[in-house]
Order: sequence, then structure tokens, then C-alpha cells
Amino acid sequence: MAQCVQSVQEFVQDSFVPMVAVLCSEEAERVTRKNNLSFAELLRPFCRLTSEGHIRDPNNQVQVVKNLRICVNNVVTNLNSPSTFSPAQRRMLNEVVLSCQPQEGGATNVITAGDYDLNFSDHSLKASLPWYSAWRETLSEVSTSQHYTATTPWFEAYRENFLQSMPASEHEFLNHYLACLLVVSSTEAVPVEQFLKLSQEQHRVQHSGDYTNPKWFIPNTLKYYVLLHDMSEGDEQRADSVYEDMKQRYGHQGCYLLKMNSRTISAEEDEQIPDPWSQYLHRNNLQNQDVLEDGAAAVNSAAVENNMNAAEVDSPEKDGAPSSLESHPLQLDTASSPGSLPPLSPANTELKKAAPEGGAAGSHGTCLTLNDHGHIRQFIQEFTFRGLLPHIEKNIRQLNDQLVSRKGLSRSLFTATKKWFGGGKAPEKSISEPKSTCGLLYPPEAPELQIRKMADLCFLVQHYELAYSCYHTAKKDFLSDQAMLYAAGALEMAAVSAFLQAGAPRPYPAHYMDTAIQTYRDVCKNMVLAERCALLSAEILKSQVKYSEAATLLIKMTSEDSDLRSALLLEQAAHCFINMRNPMVRKFAFHMILAGHRFSKAGQRRHALRCYCQAMQVYKERGWSLAEDHINFTIGRQSFTLSQPENAVTAFRQILTNDSRQTATQQGAFLREYLYVYKSVIGGQEDSLPQLPLPCIHSSATRVYFGHERRLAEGEKQAATHVSLDQEYDQDQASMWGHLEEQLVASANRGVVPGNFQPSQCCLNSQTDNLRCPLAVAEEPIVVEVSFRNPLKVPLALSNLSLLWSFTAEGTSPSEENAEEAITNEETLTQGMKQKDDIVTTEIILEFHLGPEESKLARLRLLPHRIGQLNIVGVVYNLAAASSGETAPSTEGQQTLDLMVVRGRQDLKIQGPRLNQTKEDKMVIRHGLDRRLDPIITPPMPLMEVFFLQFPTALLCGEIRKAYVEFCNVSGVALSGLRVASTHPDFFTFGSQTTTPLTPVSPTSAENCSAYKTLATPRQPGSVATEVLVSAGDFSQPSGVMDIPIEGSTLQPGESTQLPLWLRGPDQEGVHEINFLFYYESTEKGNKISHRVLRHSVFICASRSLSVKASACRSSGPPHHSLEDQGSGGTLVFIDVENINTSEAGVREFHIIQVSSSSQHWRLHKCINPAKDKDCKLTSRERAKLCFRATPCKPQATSNAVRKYTFADLNLGNERIISSSTPCGDFFFRGCRSAEVQPVEAPTSRTTASSRSQVCVPTEDIGNIVKKCNELDLNIIVIWKAYVVEDNKQLILEGQLHVALQTIGKEATSLTPKEETQEMVLLKFKSEAPPPVILPAAELSQLIKTNLHYPETYTHPFVQESLCVVPVTLTLSNCSLARVEVIIDLRHKSASPESVEVHSSFTWVGQTQHHLQLRPQEVLCLTLQACFLQPGVYNLNTPRVFAKLTDQGAMCETSQQTASPALIIINSA
Repeated sequence: MAQCVQSVQEFVQDSFVPMVAVLCSEEAERVTRKNNLSFAELLRPFCRLTSEGHIRDPNNQVQVVKNLRICVNNVVTNLNSPSTFSPAQRRMLNEVVLSCQPQEGGATNVITAGDYDLNFSDHSLKASLPWYSAWRETLSEVSTSQHYTATTPWFEAYRENFLQSMPASEHEFLNHYLACLLVVSSTEAVPVEQFLKLSQEQHRVQHSGDYTNPKWFIPNTLKYYVLLHDMSEGDEQRADSVYEDMKQRYGHQGCYLLKMNSRTISAEEDEQIPDPWSQYLHRNNLQNQDVLEDGAAAVNSAAVENNMNAAEVDSPEKDGAPSSLESHPLQLDTASSPGSLPPLSPANTELKKAAPEGGAAGSHGTCLTLNDHGHIRQFIQEFTFRGLLPHIEKNIRQLNDQLVSRKGLSRSLFTATKKWFGGGKAPEKSISEPKSTCGLLYPPEAPELQIRKMADLCFLVQHYELAYSCYHTAKKDFLSDQAMLYAAGALEMAAVSAFLQAGAPRPYPAHYMDTAIQTYRDVCKNMVLAERCALLSAEILKSQVKYSEAATLLIKMTSEDSDLRSALLLEQAAHCFINMRNPMVRKFAFHMILAGHRFSKAGQRRHALRCYCQAMQVYKERGWSLAEDHINFTIGRQSFTLSQPENAVTAFRQILTNDSRQTATQQGAFLREYLYVYKSVIGGQEDSLPQLPLPCIHSSATRVYFGHERRLAEGEKQAATHVSLDQEYDQDQASMWGHLEEQLVASANRGVVPGNFQPSQCCLNSQTDNLRCPLAVAEEPIVVEVSFRNPLKVPLALSNLSLLWSFTAEGTSPSEENAEEAITNEETLTQGMKQKDDIVTTEIILEFHLGPEESKLARLRLLPHRIGQLNIVGVVYNLAAASSGETAPSTEGQQTLDLMVVRGRQDLKIQGPRLNQTKEDKMVIRHGLDRRLDPIITPPMPLMEVFFLQFPTALLCGEIRKAYVEFCNVSGVALSGLRVASTHPDFFTFGSQTTTPLTPVSPTSAENCSAYKTLATPRQPGSVATEVLVSAGDFSQPSGVMDIPIEGSTLQPGESTQLPLWLRGPDQEGVHEINFLFYYESTEKGNKISHRVLRHSVFICASRSLSVKASACRSSGPPHHSLEDQGSGGTLVFIDVENINTSEAGVREFHIIQVSSSSQHWRLHKCINPAKDKDCKLTSRERAKLCFRATPCKPQATSNAVRKYTFADLNLGNERIISSSTPCGDFFFRGCRSAEVQPVEAPTSRTTASSRSQVCVPTEDIGNIVKKCNELDLNIIVIWKAYVVEDNKQLILEGQLHVALQTIGKEATSLTPKEETQEMVLLKFKSEAPPPVILPAAELSQLIKTNLHYPETYTHPFVQESLCVVPVTLTLSNCSLARVEVIIDLRHKSASPESVEVHSSFTWVGQTQHHLQLRPQEVLCLTLQACFLQPGVYNLNTPRVFAKLTDQGAMCETSQQTASPALIIINSA
């Protein structure tokens, strides 16, 4: 329960005080009216005694009276005696509550209950609306260890006024008058006569029987005579003389001279006198503490808030009628049909100002000095101590004596209490079935009433023990008589007396109170008395920490007859729940909702709003979405009615933006209500656009695109794909494009990448690097893609949707930026003015519909015209509820819907990525910058478009196809420096200037022409290859970047040029994504944008064509046989070609029309294939083998320069293709480069010309020597034609395959080997030593090449001579560039299968072991002798040759088994 200013004892004691009436003469009333006060009002601030009083009880014991307060009222006569409040009293209570609102700006009161922090300040009524913010942050200044208790001053004010306004009742005497003050002014002619008149008037009122009100306590009412002297007017001496006469007449304890009005008008300005009366005076026109904005004074704020007749407040006539807001607190009140608007209208504040009642306006006590205040205080003390208390004491004694005599008792009532009643343990009689009605009336002299009268007198003077005894006695009598009203009153006061007794001799009898309340409410039907009883009991229970019982009691007292009472009691019950030892927070919130509902029905809208706001703290963000919606809806309506539209907008915004679980109809009603309120808010604020909550914008998903959107294909032309908003962002792709651009920039800057290089980003999103302001180009559009989401189940209609921006011209620094320099389009969008098209043209989307719960993208465009800084702030649009189309709206309804369109904005606030670099960043949440919406507009730049003609989508592996590419400059600035980089540089070529064949430029006329440069040369059997020397520099470029050879290297504005482009199908089958990045620069240097790029991606499907395998072996023929060309012997090259096409592409057959070679050291010399006729034909799955002889190239004259490549062409058909020209040579060199780019762990196998020309390598690694010895470095180019049937037309495709023969004896293939998946290897935690490098004998054995020269047939007469000796020459060739030691062992130790087959009865004679040294590449002949014993066929290939490098230690046998057997036939003559 809420905290009170007074203690419980003080509160109960002040609820029942001695009542004193006042009768004033007209003159005395005039004197007091100088201070804007009546006499009773004049005394009211001084009615609490500051000192103790004493009385004696019937046993002559002294009782102390502490802190006594008396109540002084004017005598108001009334003919009927009401048991309930009059409408005026109800209105007064309503206004008391209305006028008492929470203090604004006061200390924040917080109750910490579990994990809730509940705020009870008035901040909830402010526009900041902290019930939607994090409470722990809002209340961070409040120490969590301290518990603050909420105060409810409106409840205390209501309770105080309720108790003071209690109508006098017959069954009790507590609020009956005990005394009457007769006040006469000293200025009267005969004051004593006036006293007599007033005395007679009082007697008439009390005893005539004409008036039921006021009621008097005892027949002999105390009359106290007061002479009022005005110091500013009357004669003081005369006043004193009259007072002396009064003392003689009435006794000095029955009269008093009160002097006042000592203050003069002149002193008024010099001295500030306090005004203690304002807090005690209740006027009929109470002003609210919140001053209305229009400054109206003394406005009847009750009528302003309620917009109803104040007399109807809580009137019984309105019971059962639905309230203007809700009919049930948890039922959402919406319109009956979706098309109609809820009956919302702000309160009519143009009410007549209430005329101030007399004394209600102006200050009080203006003629009184502080001494006068003292005089009044002294007067009250004198009256109480000398008049009132002795009078009460005397009457207690008299009543006690009467009761004792009537009962015939010998002792006083006081001493016999215990004997009679024994502490009040007797059980109460059941009151469920009373024997008589509560309307039973006792005569005034009845002994039961005398006991009750004595009990009330004792209670008023704080003699609670005697009072309890009397109440207990009376209670028994009343119950036995079945006088239930009297019994309930005695039970109530007995319980209060028991509680107030000092030392608490007995526990508080709560069941007395429960019985009294039940009797008042159910039997007597008197809710006023029941309410008083409940208020007292709840306070007492609260003081005993019995919050649960107090809450139950208060909730029971709620009923339909008084909304105000029910609201206040429900609120207090809610506070009880929150103050329990284990706070029941949800019960608190639920009862605050019920209280708010009753406040609303009672017209207390401000209190209703406060209750709902406090309950919202509990329901907020706890998953109670429907409860949140109801509370927000009510808060919104109440705020709007209270002329707080901003708060209403914020509350409705919460309903719409949260993920609502309401039905579509309900959400539609919410939306219309919101739009209506919003319309009223922004009605007079046309200068700035307000923020709208719908639809939701996913700011981080905003994408920004710079530049024109690409043109689609035009006819046969296929436009470059570039970048568009339709493409998904891929991080790997972005890094790939950035790498290509880096290559291009390095190529344009002589191989160096500038330090400030940043990859171009045409499309920015949440994954790109947005730390720097992006660069945009004037006269090129900026497209912003905004992601909208409709969270509602009803459609939304947006119209006139556009971007909101601000622009700062170049040359204005942000620090010097003034409001005039930053240009924005907000004014034009707000007021519908003409767009500022000279700075930025803003595109407007006229209609943009969002379906229920739909997410949709809007692309909004800006076209900047001037250079400077552009900031895209947000979006501006009109919001309306889209019509569902179920019912055709009427004309009036259509106009209403037209009005329900509000214009507003939403800002695009993008949060950058979270920083996670430093320790501070990791400890707190920090976000970096995101500048994607702050582009810098730069001067115009060139803009290029690229189109492709006859560009294929499918190719055979190695197929050569000719296409065309067109470059167009569509800007107003010339461009130059055109380059291209690609992920597949071996896929295409523009050709080289020197070797490009003369082909027609027009694509149509060259449809069936070959892409190759050809010469008609009929094939001659045994013809030798045609050779051409070509420098690699004519084709290749230092990096993977190609300069595009456009004429003049510059494209002027509006110019376009067309170039041929040769394509070669990838060597690997499958779908290949091939990316081109075109680079160009402006001819005008010094711009912020140094270059621009254009992307193009194509997908090529490669089908299998031919598989080419090639191998080489040394010719076994003697060196002098191959001296046709200069050189030391030749090499045989075998080429194996297989058709691996699966005929899916309609390929009928392949023709191998030419085999060419390209190398710096070797060449194909001639074809030694046995096939003598035309070129080789291969249908599906067929294979052919070709054999060629290769010889070393002729030595070149220039030894210092880079050696040129020798291209040798051997055509197998009737025309020769010049392989050294475009495109064949281009693709050959591109294929070489792509092979070089791949990482090779072993040392490079190619040898340069300088290493070849070295005569001796003294201490070189054995591995390199062996490699160089076996190196061939011969590149084979196989050129083919394929005949394809497509659409009943035969097409001829052509292509080329490359095989690089690096090493003798190793097979090479044109197909790239497929990567095999690595098997899982066990982890080894200890590194093992690498095994020693052991070169295989097969490689070392090729250091020396051997040949045997001998006659094939030898005839010998074995008859004459039994031994046949044949001379044999052994030729040794050193194939390496190092000195080699050779050992020749002729001893026969062969166990090979070949030697078994032939006769082995021959032997070598002469020296059988030779040790020789051969210089690098030396050829040595050695003469041997073979001895035969009989004719036959013999294999002479038996010498064992061992070779080693001179610097090495290990010998290695040269393997001769790979060579063919050397057979000799020995004939007998």
C-alpha cells in the first residue's frame, strides 16, 4: 500500500476530532472577509494544539490529551438527513482527486521488486515515455540498495476529504457538534445584544426540531463568546471595556477577545507574510497542478478532462452504462466495422472560465501580521483548554453517573469493566439473518445511546481504554436488540479503540472490522460507512504488515456504485501486493490495470493514464504481447484525450512496430487509430517531417549502387554483365575482382600498385568495406535499394516515396559548414515545392504497396549534378492503410480514408561492423563507421560500354573461335589506357599487331572463313617441316594484363570501335566461369577517381575433343647417319591421338591436319609415319599414332639476346597453317604462361640459352645435371578440324591442342590430370628426418649414349680357320654438360632373356676393360673385336658401360636393355 505522510495512529486520531460550530454576526463576518476568509476558515490552520491538555476520568485519574485537533465549521442548516453523499460532495471528491497529481520533475520513486524496477514518478506522463526504455538505464542514478516507497497524495487527499465530509448519523455522535463559537465584532453598537441573538439562534437550531442538520452532541451545548476586534478600524479601549463586561456576564472561561487585522496597507509591500490557509481551503473550482498550455487561468480542469457534466460524476443514474473508453478493462474497444473510424476526438478545451467564488481568488490573510497569527493560535488553545476539555470532562462524569444510577450499581462503570465483560471474548451473534431491520431508532435518552455517547466522548479525548469498554458494552446491547446499524458502529469503534490503546493490551480485532463492513454494506446498504470502515481497517492492517489481508479488504470494497472509490481502492490494493515480503508484481500490474479502467470510467483520465503506464513496466518485454497491445492502446487513447498527442503517437507506434499477435481486423483498427492521431499531431507542424514507424526498414540491408544500370543485349550484341543490384554479393568473387584490378593498376603504373589503392566498388552492402566515403560521378545515377517489411497482417499503401538527402558543395569544410551551405530537399518534400533539380534530381515512386507481412525492396534513384558531399539521410513517403477491397466505401468513408494519409520520414541509420581489434573494443561493444550513404560527388568521368558479337556459349576443348568485341564511349569525356585482365588469360587473345592475319572486319562476311592464317601447300611425301623464327615478345606481355589495341589508343566521346577476339576452348571439360575486367582512364588527369573498371563474366561449356599423348626417345642410329642437319643426332617423337568426344555435340569426325612444334632448342624435322596418303581421320573412340623425327635447332647468331622460338610446321593435308601467327602463336604462348604461373616445387625444368651455352659446370648439383641431360623442351601443337552436323548443316570447327615434351622418356599429355583426393594421413607429432635423395639409375644411365657399328652379315670360312674375329666400333656420346668417367667392361655376364634366345658362344678378344674420360658432349669411337667359333646369329649388345660424373663418387651402369638387340649373322663360307 502506498506510503502516507502521517503515521497510522495520527491518521485514525485525526479522522475523529471534536466538532465545533461557528455562528458569526454580519459585522464580524465583514471583518474576517477582509482576509478573503470566513471565520471558520480563518481558524482552520491553527486548529491543532501544540501543547498537551489534561482531563480527569470518572475515577479521578488524570488523562493526557496529546496533539489534539479540533474541527471548526460554520453552521449550515439542512432539513433532511442524507445517509450518502450529495452530488456536490461527490463532485468535490472527484475534483480533489483530479487536482492532486504527481509532482513533475520531483525525485524518482522506485520500488525494486525482484528483477523489476518500478517507477512511480510522473515522468510517465512526459513525452520521453520512459516506460518504453530500459528501466535499469533510466533509473541508474537510483541506488539499487535503497528501496523507495511510492506515495499517492491523491488518495490521501480523497481520504481526508471523505472523512471530513461524512454526513452526520443518528447511530453515532463522533461528528456531532460539541460546542458553538458565537462571534461578534467590537464595532457593533451593542455587542451583548448580538451575543444574545446568536445564542438564541443556536438554541433554535438545536432544539426547535425543524432542522435535522446540524446534529448536536448533547442538549447543553457549550457556548463560547468571542469578541472580534479589528485593529485597523475600531477603538481598542472600547473593545477592552466590552470584554470586561463579557467576563462578568459569561465568566472568564467562557469568552475571549480576539484582536486581528493589525497590518496596514503600506506595510503590505515591505513584509512577506506566509499563507497557511491555501492548503486547507477546498474550493469548488480546483485548479490542476499542470498549467494548461494556453495559459487559461482557473479553468475547470475537471470538465476539461472529462468532457462531461461534473454533476454526473459517480451518479447512480449512469450505473451500467458503458463508459466512453472501454466497457471492460481487458477488452480492446474498437470500431464495430473495419471501415469506420473509432469515435476519437480531443477534449473540448474551450470552456467558460469558472467565476471565482468569494474568497477563492487572491491571497489570504493580507491584513494579518505574524502577531495576529499568534493571537489566533492563543485563542484556540484558550478555548480548548478552558472551555472545550472541561466541558467534555463534565459530560463524561454526568453520563457515567447516569449510567451507574440507572443500572443500580455501586461502583463506577470504569471499575466494573473487567467484571462485566472479561476482555470481550464473548462470540458475536451471527448477522446473516437479523431479526429486525437496521432502521431501528432509539430515543435520545435511551441508556444504550448514553453508553455510546460516553464512549464517543472518551474516544475524542484519547481515553481509548474507557472508550473500548463502553463500545463493547454498547455492542452487546445493540446486538441483543438486533439494531444492526448501531451494532456495526460500535464494532467499528471498538476495533479502532483497541488498536489505539497505548501499549496494545489486546490484539487488534480485525474480525470486528470485517463484521462491521459486512453489516454496513450488505444489511444497512450504506456504502459510505462501509468505505470509512475499510479505509481505517486497511491502514491498520498495513501498519501490522498484513498486506495480503489489506488488499483483500480493499478489493472487496470495489463495486459498481462508485468508479472513483473503486479505482482508488484498487490502486491501493495494487500497492499492497508490491509491498509484500515477496512482492507479487503481476498482481500489482493487473490491479493497476483495473484501477486505470475505473479511473477512466470516473473521468479521471490523467490518473487512468498513470495507472496504465505503471502497469506497463511489468508487462513490457515479457512476452505478454496482447496485454502490451491493450495497455498501449489505452495509453494512446488517454494521452490523445488529454491533449498529449505525442505520447499517444508513441504508444500507438509500439502496437504497430512490435510483432503483434492480434487479428488482421484488430491491427487494421489500430492502424487507422494511429493514423488519425498522427494526423492531428502533424496538423500544425508542416515545417519538419515526423518519424513514421511503419513499415519497418532493415537499414543494414540497404544497398547502394553507383552508375547506370547495364543495358541488355541489342540484337546480336551481348552487353557486358558488369555489376547490378540483381546479383548476390560473394566475398570470394569480390576478392577475385579486387586482385584483377590490382594487376591492372600495377600494369598502368609501371608495375607498382599505389599505396592509396582501393578496389572499385560499384555496389555497397553490409559486407563491403564502407569505412571511406564512396566516390560517385556527377551526371551518373545513384540507386539506393531499401528493404521494407510490413509487420502487420493488413496491407500498407505507400505513395510519393523518395529519398531524403542533404548536399554540401565542394570547398566547404564540415567545420565551417553553416545551415545555409548544407542544402537539403526536406523543405521541398514537406511542402510540395518544386524539386531542386539543379543540384540533385530525386526520383519519386508514386505507389508502393506492401502486402500483409510482406518484405519488399524499393530502388530509389538520385541523379547528382554538382560536385560536393552528398548525404542520403532517409526516405520520405505518404503512409496509408491500404483498402482490403472487401466493401466498397461510401463517399464519406472514402473522404475519411483520404484524410488518413500521413506524410513522414524514416531515417536510414546504418550501424557499422563491430570493432574487435583492441582490448577496449573487445571489452565493450563499439561499432565502426559505415559511410555507404555519404558519397562524394566527383567531376564527370568517361563511361565505357562493351558489347560482344558471335560470342559462343559452348566450345570443344582446344577449339579456336573468332568473335568480335565492341567498345563504346557513352560519356562526354574521352577515355584512354584501355586494358583487360582475366582469370583465364589463355582463353582469349586480341592478336598481335605484327602477326594478325588480314581477316575481314565485318563478322557476317567471315562466317565460314578459318580463324587461322593458311597457305595452300600440297603435302609432299617425306617433306621437311617449314620453319619460322619468332620472338616471344611479339606475343606475350610481362603480366596477365593485355593492352587492347584500339586505334589511336583513345576513344573520344560517342565513339565506338570493333575488334576481333579469338577464343580457345579450355583444355578441361566442364562449365568454366571466365571473368574479364576492362580498365580505362580519363584523358584528364588529377581526378579523385583515377580509373574505372567494367566487369564481364561468361560461362563456357567445354566438351571433350581429342586426347594427345606424346613421348620422345633418343634415336639409336649412329650420329653420322643424322648429319643431314647440323647437330649431333636426333630424337624420335611419338604422338598418340585419340578421339574422346562422346558425339554429344554432333561431331562426326576429327581430321588432324597439321602438327607443329615450337621451341627454342628443338624442332620437328620430318614425319616418318608409314602412312603415305592424306591427313589422319578419327571417328568416335578411334586412335592414331604418328611418328616424327626431331632435331636440335640451328644455332642463332645473336647469343646475347633472348633466343627466338622456332616454329616448325608439318602439314598432313593440302594447306599449311602458319602456326607462328595469330591466333595459333598467341594461344601457344598464353598456354606456356599459364603453365609457368602454376607453382612448381622442383627447380624449373626449362633452361635458358645462357645455361646451354656453358661449356663446363664444375660443381653443379647432380640432379640438375641429369635433368639438363634429359631435357628436351619441345612443344607440340596439334591442329585439327572437326566436322559437325547442326540443324542439317555441316559446320567445320577447328582447334589446337598443346603438349609440352619436357623430358626424354617421359610421356606428356594434353589433358590436365585430375586431382586425386588425398587419403587421410595419421598425424605425426615428431618430425622424421627426410630420406636421402637417391636418384634412380634410369636417369643416371642416360648420361652416356652408346652405339655399336658392325656389318650386318659376315662370311667366314670356318673350315680353313676355326676362329672368326669381326671388328666392331663402339661409339660413346656424352649427353651431359659435365666431364664424365666411363668404364667399359666386355666380360660376358648377361643373364637377360634376350641373350638366352640367341647363341652365346662368342667372346670379346683384346682389351676387355676400358677406362675413359669424356669431355662435355664429346663423341668417342672405340674399336673392339668379337671372336665367333661357329656360324649363327649373335647379339653383340653385351658390353656393360659404367658412367659417373668426375666430381661424384658412385658409379652407375648404363642400361642397354632398353635399346634393341645388335644382331649379327655369321655365315660359313
